[in-house]
Amino acid sequence: MKTKVFSIQGEEIKNIELNDDVFGREVNDSVIYYAIRNELANKRVGTASTKGRSEVRGSGAKPYRQKGTGRARAGHRRSPLWVGGGTVFGPKPRDYSYTIPKKMKRAAMKAILSLKVKEDRLRVVEDFTVESGKTRELVSLLRNLVKEERTVLILKDDDQMVKQAGRNIPWLTMLSYNRLRAHDLFYGKNLLVLETAAAELNEFYGGK
Repeated sequence: MKTKVFSIQGEEIKNIELNDDVFGREVNDSVIYYAIRNELANKRVGTASTKGRSEVRGSGAKPYRQKGTGRARAGHRRSPLWVGGGTVFGPKPRDYSYTIPKKMKRAAMKAILSLKVKEDRLRVVEDFTVESGKTRELVSLLRNLVKEERTVLILKDDDQMVKQAGRNIPWLTMLSYNRLRAHDLFYGKNLLVLETAAAELNEFYGGK
């Protein structure tokens, strides 16, 4: 499939060929869901913790005699039934992360890229950099291409000057073509792909 390439002034300058297997697939909602769910689970810290009856402060002595008081029997003050007692089945630190098959993850990335093309939210832009590394310069450049809303910029490599310029832009996320994240791609309102990055995506995800 062919798509237009835009200059940094926002003007159409030429066409580029995109791999149909990457940008023109049927959108599979299931693999997108599983990929996003996996990323969110892997980000969880899992430090929530409560104390059980063996961990809270309190005497282990029997509070009062077993019979004759008219009260319910009690063995110690750390019981979950008592104020200040332990928690029953409370959370403990755990690892929520897990892995999904590589083929599923790749299929999810292709599905999201294809979805953005169908929604007309993907735009290929000529390669550029920000020599000064200043946020102001990158913002003025992006305003020619998109509105100031949740935007993902896919780079051809780890361009440190672009990343330096863009790290203070709250509505911009920058990703390298070989380290995409399903959550950011799916929820991005606009997807900007550098021309070289588009060619790399064709090769990186195509035919696998």
